[in-house]
Amino acid sequence: MEDRAIVELYWRRDQAAIDVTAARYGGYCRAIAARLLPDQRDAEECVNDTWLGAWNTMPDNRPALLAPFLGKITRCLAFNRWKAQGRGKRGGGELPLVLEELAECVPSDLPGPEQAAEDTEVEEAVDRFLHTLPRRAGDIFLRRYWYGESLEEIARRYGMGTGAVKSSLFRSREKLKQYFEREGIVL
Repeated sequence: MEDRAIVELYWRRDQAAIDVTAARYGGYCRAIAARLLPDQRDAEECVNDTWLGAWNTMPDNRPALLAPFLGKITRCLAFNRWKAQGRGKRGGGELPLVLEELAECVPSDLPGPEQAAEDTEVEEAVDRFLHTLPRRAGDIFLRRYWYGESLEEIARRYGMGTGAVKSSLFRSREKLKQYFEREGIVL
């Protein structure tokens, strides 16, 4: 079943939407959650919560591409669960490493509505920035910072050494900082 038809099931409030979504995108969402959360039970709960999140947000949204829509929900749920459990202090998964690497590139938190506005601005700026990178560098950046893949996984995927992956990520982070400065986004 195509994305458009699945979205239509959500809009009609047809329970089959969840089953079809789970069958088609369950592995994709599980991979995202499992990379960010070391406990597989937590990852599985995030995936189940993703279906609920899609159910609750779909009447207001009609995503053209379901995978990124579901991936974003899963990623946010996994990150929130990780933060709530205080894993930042105890480690766990690739998330602490990924966040540490990005610490110098992303703006600091602001309270309230200012944060929401800045989050949207930063998200749009990162999307534009990714289009400025060569395809491979952009793919490596996304694999690390969106999907939370380890350096070793990325190196194997692209037939590179981990040092080359680290270098690519370092250069991309430096370019991102410069891009943010040009866009007027304060770090």
